[in-house]
Amino acid sequence: MGICVMLLAYKEEENLRVLLPKIIEQMDKLPERYSITVIDTEEPTDNTSDVCREYGARYVNQRYPKFGGAFRTAIEEASADKFLILDSDGSHDPKYIPDIYKLFTEGRYDVVIGSRYTKGGSTNDAKSSQIMSHMLNFAYGIVLGINAKDLSTDYRMYRTKQLKRLNLTCQNYDVLEETLLKLKIDKKKLKGKKLRVGEVPIHFEKRMYGESKRQLIPFIIDYIKTLFRLLGLRVKSTFAK
Repeated sequence: MGICVMLLAYKEEENLRVLLPKIIEQMDKLPERYSITVIDTEEPTDNTSDVCREYGARYVNQRYPKFGGAFRTAIEEASADKFLILDSDGSHDPKYIPDIYKLFTEGRYDVVIGSRYTKGGSTNDAKSSQIMSHMLNFAYGIVLGINAKDLSTDYRMYRTKQLKRLNLTCQNYDVLEETLLKLKIDKKKLKGKKLRVGEVPIHFEKRMYGESKRQLIPFIIDYIKTLFRLLGLRVKSTFAK
């Protein structure tokens, strides 16, 4: 039993000073033990380690490159049976943690997503980003065959043992969609059952401090490449014995 709270950080010292106390406040409301781990860059770029020490969070440097590498490092570091991840820039409000936890522990779902696009959710992102995000989620919804409205956010709670079985290879934010598809394939292969994804409505805020680390053109190219690769993977798994 227990919850591993994971934050992937890249120059997020200022945001973590605000975010960590809020996470602790919400986690203290839950009836399980928990730990908070911050996965920082391979080489420190700010005083994130000092902030972690101040608030009792574990500080770990990622062992593999880019966002996907930080995510894989987080999976390796997780030890409790529940794995909760949210953005470290303040765009994911920790106040939704109890709602995500409540739905997850009902036992109906393998993954619960803090969703901008399910009924009751909203976003404060720029209009251009919203349009691109909706197009992305529509395309990936078809390719993955997963009935969820927000497939591209990383505000999620998983079962740790399911994550640890996966061989994830995407290096950037597309690892989030890769994770869902491989969880789906893994569950069907092991138990012959469908992956169950639940969604909790959230309001997505703009980052508190600093600038977005996403580079638009490489971001789009990666997602297009991954879209076709995951489509091939899904087709292959469908016909596998």
